[in-house]
Amino acid sequence: MSAEDLEKYETEMELQLYREYRDVVGLFSYVVETERRFYLTNTVDLQVRSTDGGEVYFEVTMSDAWVWDMYRPARFVKNVKVVTFKDVNVEELAKADIELPRAEGMS
Repeated sequence: MSAEDLEKYETEMELQLYREYRDVVGLFSYVVETERRFYLTNTVDLQVRSTDGGEVYFEVTMSDAWVWDMYRPARFVKNVKVVTFKDVNVEELAKADIELPRAEGMS
């Protein structure tokens, strides 16, 4: 396999991953970003912990999650626990407002 073939394969995998993300993002309530991964989840618990030496770390527990990782054969996971000394970003996804069509004759 040439370098060009490998690059083409990775590009196709990234596009496939993006399409999957686009299809599933509406199923989730939160986006969680860590140094190593990007998750979509419906339940997230972020705890700030410290070591005996005073170093701060984060413990993130998620359930019913989807993982942005093109090398994972299964991206849906039941439970995830991440422990990291790096930053963690948790955002609640905005749900699009449902706009119902107006009936004729109503103002």
